[in-house]
Amino acid sequence: MFKGLGNIASILNQAKTMGPKMEAMQEKLKTMRVSGTSGGGMVTVHASGAGEILSVEFDDVLTQSQDLEMAKDLLPAAINAAVEKVNALRAEEMKAVTEDLPLPENMEDMMKKFLGGGN
Repeated sequence: MFKGLGNIASILNQAKTMGPKMEAMQEKLKTMRVSGTSGGGMVTVHASGAGEILSVEFDDVLTQSQDLEMAKDLLPAAINAAVEKVNALRAEEMKAVTEDLPLPENMEDMMKKFLGGGN
């Protein structure tokens, strides 16, 4: 009945060290950069690993044509592409932080869902 208590105690002890590791990971993510594009590079969105949108670039072809409708269509797709990369980056960093913990095999899928990267 109490067979799993040793594992739980071990996880709780290791969790105590997670706070500083998580803070360091968050700071690292702030310095990392990703880009998402759409329309074959007509719109590019740059974001930090923390998910903050840093800048948006429009290709000269799009700005010269002044096609606002196309820009409106392409911008969300570029943002979504950047967000997808942010989520993948976060999951990768989280995996590095938690690699020493005895977590369930499906933890990566659970973390993706928790961080917004899964369905």
